[in-house]
Amino acid sequence: MATKLKEESAPTPMMAQYLALKAEAADCLLFYRMGDFFELFFEDARIAAACLDIALTARGEHEGEPIPMCGVPVHSAEAYLARLIKAGHRVAIAEQTESPAEAKKRGSKSLVARGIVRVVTAGTLTEEALLDSRAANWLVALARVGDRFGLAAADVSTGRFELSSVAPNALDAELARLSAAEIIACEPADGVEAQLRKSGFDSILAERRLKERFGVATLDGFGSFDRATLAAAGGLLAYLDEVARESLPFLQPPVARAADAHMMIDAATRESLELTVSASGTRAGSLLHAVDRTVTGAGARLLAADIGAPLLDRAAIEARLELVRLFEGDGGTRDMLRRQLKALPDIGRALGRLVAGRGSPRDLGQLRDGLDEARRLHDRLASLPDRPDLLDALLPALTGHGSLVDLLARALVPSPPIDAANGGYIAEGHDAALDDLRATGGEGRRAIASLEAKYRLETGIAALKIRHNGVLGYHVEVPAKHADPLMAADSGFTHRQTLAGVVRFNAPDLHEQAMRVGQAGAHALAAEAAHLEELIAAALHRTNEIAAAADALARLDVAAGLAERAAEGGWCRPSFELHNCFDVEGGRHPVVEEALRSSGARFVANDCGLSESERLWLVTGPNMGGKSTFLRQNALIALLAQAGSYVPAAKAKLGLVDRLFSRVGASDNLARGRSTFMVEMVETAAILSQATERSFVILDEVGRGTSTYDGLAIAWAVVEAIHDRNKCRCLFATHYHELTRLAERLDALSLHHVRAREWKGELVFLHEVAQGPADRSYGLAVAKLAGLPPQVLSRARSVLAKLEEGRAATGGIAAGLDDLPLFAAAAQEEAAPDPLHAAMAEVDADALSPREALDLVYKLKRLAAEQG
Repeated sequence: MATKLKEESAPTPMMAQYLALKAEAADCLLFYRMGDFFELFFEDARIAAACLDIALTARGEHEGEPIPMCGVPVHSAEAYLARLIKAGHRVAIAEQTESPAEAKKRGSKSLVARGIVRVVTAGTLTEEALLDSRAANWLVALARVGDRFGLAAADVSTGRFELSSVAPNALDAELARLSAAEIIACEPADGVEAQLRKSGFDSILAERRLKERFGVATLDGFGSFDRATLAAAGGLLAYLDEVARESLPFLQPPVARAADAHMMIDAATRESLELTVSASGTRAGSLLHAVDRTVTGAGARLLAADIGAPLLDRAAIEARLELVRLFEGDGGTRDMLRRQLKALPDIGRALGRLVAGRGSPRDLGQLRDGLDEARRLHDRLASLPDRPDLLDALLPALTGHGSLVDLLARALVPSPPIDAANGGYIAEGHDAALDDLRATGGEGRRAIASLEAKYRLETGIAALKIRHNGVLGYHVEVPAKHADPLMAADSGFTHRQTLAGVVRFNAPDLHEQAMRVGQAGAHALAAEAAHLEELIAAALHRTNEIAAAADALARLDVAAGLAERAAEGGWCRPSFELHNCFDVEGGRHPVVEEALRSSGARFVANDCGLSESERLWLVTGPNMGGKSTFLRQNALIALLAQAGSYVPAAKAKLGLVDRLFSRVGASDNLARGRSTFMVEMVETAAILSQATERSFVILDEVGRGTSTYDGLAIAWAVVEAIHDRNKCRCLFATHYHELTRLAERLDALSLHHVRAREWKGELVFLHEVAQGPADRSYGLAVAKLAGLPPQVLSRARSVLAKLEEGRAATGGIAAGLDDLPLFAAAAQEEAAPDPLHAAMAEVDADALSPREALDLVYKLKRLAAEQG
């Protein structure tokens, strides 16, 4: 927070300026530009010094106390910004908005004016150094209107802009898909960590702003947006205005994303299946890491988006698969494409920086090189026979940029610099006047070099040098022991500065040449800056076309990468049926298989055949036998297929999955007061309330974490509910052998087990899934493998023998379960309406007249008597 001054204190003009700027950005750390440093003061300095591990010093006093201070060099500020943003801070950048010379014109003691030019936040980054090149960086605005949540999501580094609206029970899945770097909202939402912002969340104002922003009279061409969606869009635009100040970031026209257009996957399922991040929090070990063979950052970002939101449109899935088929079957074309794509710059993010006003000459060079290579790719791919429809749709975006490419090729040097301040990026021959200025500057520098030789000869000082710095400009420097002759009044030299070991001088002819060089250089820099502005304007005139080219290149990279992965792993193309089937032959887990291959081991493939008549598999078997891997691999096969990828199997015939649920493994959520068992129950409840007949569910060890009786009872009821109510495709792994009795009662339940054998006293896992229940649990054998002491194992065998004797005598803990009514009948009985409660629910107490209230009392008494 900004430090408040006491009324009687009199801060210096600079500190008054700082405090005024700090008041504008009270919730941010303020980077205050002072020369070549960004300085921080007061509490900001303490926070930054601790976060960045830099020295905390003091400057002057405030209210009798030293003012804490720290600073970072401007030239390396991005590295420090990255660390502060990663630590969760927002940073306001206060730059000098005029030069010292301009300030002096207002008065000899006038302070250089400063203003906040930008607020750096996690969701509004554009700089290469602050972004992961292979991951999107979403900013999400959230607004609730009635029973709908509107979401506006923007990745300002590439301009992607999506609008959607979801029901409250789908909000978790949609936010999990986006994995936003930053979320803002107008009001708190349960379970969502968001910054609360009030401005802009107005649907009527937002509609007008969107029309103005994209130059349209109606939004109908972009899609249909409800009030919640528009309110979210308004909040997002207002926030971007606030943080970007004068330099608005790049936004492509909004894309209406329907929540039911892709497979819904909630956060718990994404975490369980390790889709983009492994359990250790890294990309390595995730599905994305195992599948990704893209060669560009844009391709990697698009692949992550595809995996995060598998499609539900069969035609769109088949279009992606056709493109993968083309490259999978033509290794030569695939290698050519991947080789050329690998050399491409990230033109999408280069464009984003240019639009945001943070572009550089190098960004223009990247557009030039990327678009030129896109044209070459177009010519190669357009000559292919039997092109898929998706390829034909992508090709036009790769061409049509010739005039811009030619302009940039003529105007820019082959390798333009990142920093435009020192010039040198406009090619020789592009501007004759600029060439003349450079020639003048070059002649002046050669003349200065000649002067150095002349001065040495005249003074006899061989160590004399002509140097240059930002304060003195060009000057003569000699060792201190040779300085006396130059100090003489008739020497022709004027003393400028004495340092330890050296003395510096000026001379009239050196000053004259320095003026020529300086003027020519300043005019040349101004000329280059003007050209840069013109070139950026020319590029921005084709913003949408360049963005389309970037998207097309990314899609080609994804298809070629998936084809490479399919060829590398022997993956097959999935086929899709209209009914709810799941028929996989020789299925494998892509992550586990890759890990085993690196160690020289072989993955055991397994079949899985779910159909409408056999939609629930109950899988039993020992720990470490491969149950969880089998469950996960089939969920991943469904996901990859609908993302438009080949799958790790010999054959796959699938019905589309609308929602994917995984409850495999759980951990404490102590921050929200939930134990492992509570987390498991919350996730299971979500599945039972949301899964439809088209969903695919994997459940592992439901009921563990509580007493045996409670756990078995819960698992029993969950299996029945999924079978009778949800009727979805489900793989249910369990150690409760008693559940196998359900096969006699539930006609669509099938029993399976993972095979294991004991050989010479040792347990051997076969990792094969076979029909029928497991013959035993092998728990003690697994305990032996884990290294339990022999005495403990011996005692466990004795206890187990007694327990099994008791089960044989009493029928075990499942005795009597066969006498239970079927789940559907029991549920119907429990759900029978209560007439008394139903009558009470219909009453509007505030609208009753005295007479109606008396009649109601008699009615309720009558109903109570009938129930009694």
